[in-house]
Amino acid sequence: MKRRIATGIDIGTYQVKMVVVEELSDKRRGRQLRILGTGLAESKGLRHGYIINKEEVSASIREAKRQVESVARIPLRAGFLAVGGISLDEAHATGFTIISRADQEITTLDLEKAGRSAREAAAPGFLNRHVLHSIPIEYRIDGAKVLGDPFGMKGVRLEVDYLFVTCLAQHEEALAGAVEDADIEVIDQMASPLAGSYVLLDGDQKMKGCVLADIGAETVSIVVYDENIPISVKVFPMGSSHITDDIALGFRISLEEAERVKLGRLSGAMYSRKKIDDLIASRLVTMFTLIDKHLKSLNRRGPLPAGIIISGGGAGVGSISDIARGSLKLPARLAELRISADTKIRDATWAVAYGLALWGLTGDTNTQKKNLLASFRKFFQQFLP
Repeated sequence: MKRRIATGIDIGTYQVKMVVVEELSDKRRGRQLRILGTGLAESKGLRHGYIINKEEVSASIREAKRQVESVARIPLRAGFLAVGGISLDEAHATGFTIISRADQEITTLDLEKAGRSAREAAAPGFLNRHVLHSIPIEYRIDGAKVLGDPFGMKGVRLEVDYLFVTCLAQHEEALAGAVEDADIEVIDQMASPLAGSYVLLDGDQKMKGCVLADIGAETVSIVVYDENIPISVKVFPMGSSHITDDIALGFRISLEEAERVKLGRLSGAMYSRKKIDDLIASRLVTMFTLIDKHLKSLNRRGPLPAGIIISGGGAGVGSISDIARGSLKLPARLAELRISADTKIRDATWAVAYGLALWGLTGDTNTQKKNLLASFRKFFQQFLP
C-alpha cells in the first residue's frame, strides 16, 4: 500500500520550519497521524516576508530539508507552502445570480455563477495580486440569510458574500521559486494564518467567535472566526523585533543585548525591571490596538466570546495575555499545540508547518495539483455558512 505522507513548509523571517507527517490506518483506532521528522534552519534573505536574497532563502530551505530527510529517512520531493508576510491581504465582495431552473431550485451552476459574480466585483483589487483562497461567508436567498449550504433550496435571487485572501503575485512566485530551487515541488499554498488555525483552534472556538493572533519577528498576522467561518485574514507590519528595538533604544545597548534582555537572559542593576516591562507593554499595547481597530471595522454581529488566542515566537514576551485582555476587552490566552510529547515539535510556533502537512493529507500528495482541487474543496467545506 502506498504511504500517505505530506510535508508542510513555513518560511519565516527568522526561521524555516518543515514538518513531515504520515497518515496511518488502524482498524481499531481509525486514522492515526505520525510525525516522521522536522527541520529547522536559520532564515536568511527575508524582510517582512519579502525575499531580498533568493539564494540565501534557498540555502536555508535546503538546510531544513537536509534535517528532515536525515530524521524521516525519506527523500523530500514535494510539499505544501505557507504564504505570509505583509503582502498578505483580504478583499470582500458580494455576488448574485438569478436562479436558472424553472422550478427555482438552486443548483451547483447557480452557486458557481454567484461566486464568479463576487470575484468579478472584487477583481479591480486583484491587480498584481494572486488569490490564495476564495471563501463564502454568507448566502442569502431573496434577501434572507441561509443557514448552511443553499444547494437544493428554492428561490428567485441568490446572493453570496465572499472573503478573498490575496498576496502579491511577485512575492508568491519568488517564495515558490526559492522552494523549487531547493528541489522541492510546491503542490499548493495556504495563507499562514489559516494554516495555523487548522491546528490551534477547536470547533467550539471557531463557532463562538475568536481571533488567532500570530506574533512573528516582523509581523502580526490574525485570522478572525465567527460561526465557524474565517471572516477576516490580516497582517500588520509590527512584530517582536520591534520590542527588541525599543529596548535597545531605551537602554542604549546593542540589539544582541536587547534581545537577551527581552527574553530575560540578561539582568542586573543597569536594567530596571520596571522600565523593561514598560517598554514591552507599550509596544504590545500598540499591537493590540491595531487588532482592536481592525476588529471594530469588520461589522460583526456581536463580540467574540472565545476571545483572542496568541501564538508565534513573540507570544511568550511579558504579560502578553493580560495586556491583550485589557486592550481588547476579550478573554485572552496563549495557544497550545496539542500533540504527542515524543516529537520534536515543542510549541505552537510549529503550528503553521504542522497544519499545512495535515491539510496535505486530505488529498494525494503524489498527484498533480489539478487533481488536488477536490481535496482543497473538502478542506474549505468546513467554512460554509
